[in-house]
Amino acid sequence: MPYTVDFANVSTVGLASSPVAEALAGLRANEARYYKNKYDHVFTVRPAGEAPEVLDWVTRILSEERDIAISARPLEVASFEVDGFRMAYVFYESGLSINVMYGIDDGTKRAVGFKLSEGMEVPEELASRFKFARQKSKLAGVIRGSFFVIKGTY
Repeated sequence: MPYTVDFANVSTVGLASSPVAEALAGLRANEARYYKNKYDHVFTVRPAGEAPEVLDWVTRILSEERDIAISARPLEVASFEVDGFRMAYVFYESGLSINVMYGIDDGTKRAVGFKLSEGMEVPEELASRFKFARQKSKLAGVIRGSFFVIKGTY
């Protein structure tokens, strides 16, 4: 069942099994606020099992681009188009959030972003491959993030 993320009243709905549920909910709310403010888009998530095509697309890109397989259990996904980009998000039980920004037109930006909720360790599958920069968020505390550019076509 879809859940519209409310960034004014942060909730752990759908994320309660995460050991960092509060921080992950803040991270999810931070994304919702960004899309609402920048694009007037309402950020909606659904359980990962209800939209396997979104999880499969993100998993395929990670695998084919960088041979990455995330071991954490996916809890929620989001997928939408905004301003010429196809966006996909996966929120994992560990506190990891992965987003794919995929420009619809050839030659536009395409990248995968990783964000770590406050209180979680860097996942083993990412630790040796990426350096994570820190940013502060009123909703999510300290977020650590990294990214890579997508080279293939998906």
